[in-house]
Amino acid sequence: MKNNMNQNKIDIFERMLSGGLIPFTDPEYPKIFEEVSKTINLSVALNTSINVDQIRERLSEIIGQQIDKSTTIFTPFHTNFGRHIQIGKNVFINHACTFLDLGGIFIEDDVLIGPKVSIITESHPLNPKERKMLDLKSINIKRNAWIGANATILPGVTIGENSVVAAGSVVTKNVPANTIVAGIPAKIIKEI
Repeated sequence: MKNNMNQNKIDIFERMLSGGLIPFTDPEYPKIFEEVSKTINLSVALNTSINVDQIRERLSEIIGQQIDKSTTIFTPFHTNFGRHIQIGKNVFINHACTFLDLGGIFIEDDVLIGPKVSIITESHPLNPKERKMLDLKSINIKRNAWIGANATILPGVTIGENSVVAAGSVVTKNVPANTIVAGIPAKIIKEI
């Protein structure tokens, strides 16, 4: 009972980053929609930016922290929330990427992300009675990783340092450091 009482005192945004189930009936759930509405409005300006500096500035406003000048992001860029994205230095994010970040996306320095990459921290339980709940798990992309074009990274995955995710792969499990993964689902095909 004590854990439930403590859990209820934690802000919904902290609970989201902790991972696990968030029911749509949670009394704080409307806070999520407030932030999503702000992000939708800010995304219009982001995706009509006229240069990389403006993109960086507008995305910084969405995520709530300054993106380093060494990082480059191309638009269009799509996120449903934004507040739970952290981007390191010297990161490159190509066109048409989608980051669903309610569960937290953590990108370390020197990461390359190809066009049309989807990074998804959100899912739903398989049980039909629980399906209206969010099931959140963070994604961590370690230093110097390269995510190829049109790859999809699913909830709870860590991409190891220096690793490569081949174009079109669907990553369902952690990728060890210094490896190349490919396929659906992605499997190790080579060590670097």
